[in-house]
Amino acid sequence: MASPPAARKSGGSIPVRPAGRGAHLKGVPAARSNSAMGEAQWLDSLIHHRIRLGIVSALAGVDSMSFNDIKALLKITDGNLSVHARKLEDAGYVECTKSFADRRPHTEFRLAPEGRRALQRYLNHMEALIQVTRNTLER
Repeated sequence: MASPPAARKSGGSIPVRPAGRGAHLKGVPAARSNSAMGEAQWLDSLIHHRIRLGIVSALAGVDSMSFNDIKALLKITDGNLSVHARKLEDAGYVECTKSFADRRPHTEFRLAPEGRRALQRYLNHMEALIQVTRNTLER
């Protein structure tokens, strides 16, 4: 099925900008928050990725989670989890603690305060996008 011309030009996906300060969804009304009242926003591409969204979502509900538990929950390989967790860690969204238990490496992840704020912004943006879309369907 052919995609509409506008979707073809943009790659057919939600417009994203690299993660970091001010990375929000363009064209969607700003979610009302203390930091971004009234400004147009872009979707955080760092969190928007399926695996990284799964990681931060899983960590949002717990104090911490082991590497193996996240891997099993998301049904991904060691390499995939390592790469995506490192990106989140480099951005300051996730904190990683490595230790040994019975001579085996044990990696534990927790959601950093910045990661919690980024996830909240992301969810607010998605809710705003859903609302705008619903409003257009009701016409």
